[in-house]
Amino acid sequence: MPYKRCRGAISKFFIYVIVTTAAAWVISDEVRSQDVQDWQGLNAEQSAFANELLGFIEAMEGKYFARIGRLNRGLQLETKSFSYEHADYDVLVTRGRVVEKAGTLLANTKKPRESYQTETYWSRFYSLDIHPKTPLIGMLHATVMMQFNKDGGSSMGGWLDVMPGTRVEEDIAALTQTMDDMFSKFGKDSKRNRELSCEGDPMEFDQSFRRQPACAGASFYGNPMMTVTRENFDFMTQSFDKFIGAYIDTIEKRQNDAFTEEDVANQDRMRRRWLEDQLYADPFASRVVPYEVWSLANLPPVIKW
Repeated sequence: MPYKRCRGAISKFFIYVIVTTAAAWVISDEVRSQDVQDWQGLNAEQSAFANELLGFIEAMEGKYFARIGRLNRGLQLETKSFSYEHADYDVLVTRGRVVEKAGTLLANTKKPRESYQTETYWSRFYSLDIHPKTPLIGMLHATVMMQFNKDGGSSMGGWLDVMPGTRVEEDIAALTQTMDDMFSKFGKDSKRNRELSCEGDPMEFDQSFRRQPACAGASFYGNPMMTVTRENFDFMTQSFDKFIGAYIDTIEKRQNDAFTEEDVANQDRMRRRWLEDQLYADPFASRVVPYEVWSLANLPPVIKW
């Protein structure tokens, strides 16, 4: 039986939750299942990977929203679901005093909307975006995706990096080392994936508006993408977990550090750049995922012009 996507019974209103331990986090009382029809084309091995990915997503959401809740001394949660002919989307957002905004997006693609998308039996995309209050830490954009194609192929990928305003080189070096450790653990060469994160992919529409990452992480979206294997699955999911964990460590470390007006101006510039990236450069935000979905999930809490 397919793993069902679970979220709490939180819809169109906020509840306030005091989080003292990770065990205090509870996501699922009421079950909302994304379309189960897309499971019918999967074989046993593919179904097992699909279940494992969704279980991983639930674990990551619980783990890192619990950490955010402790930083913010509570959680204000908002969930919203969107359904379109081409895809279904679930969004979860929290806001607070240390982490100004964090949002997740789970996408179930039902059919291609653009020519560069592939016909799939099963596809899930998950993103986590974090916007700290302190301007000493840039925003995090972390994604993982997996799909099984109707032509018999499969793909696994993601994107992990930080968009800094003010660059604190010590922190960026620590994030870089975290990603280097994962490449080393799995015997993979980081060169191509680092270049894709830093320089982008030719598929992007207008690179003059592209995000400006720290180049600490990596992009796994360039063609050819990884296929779904045990090694690639473990590499992507463990990298996702370790990189986000190291990033939240920097928030805990820097949350009370002094900053300047220049730091705030740098943060404002970075946040504007992220909006421009989503509107004009990112091929999925600009052409596939509706604005009402991605804006709720990943835009900064405030953008100044």
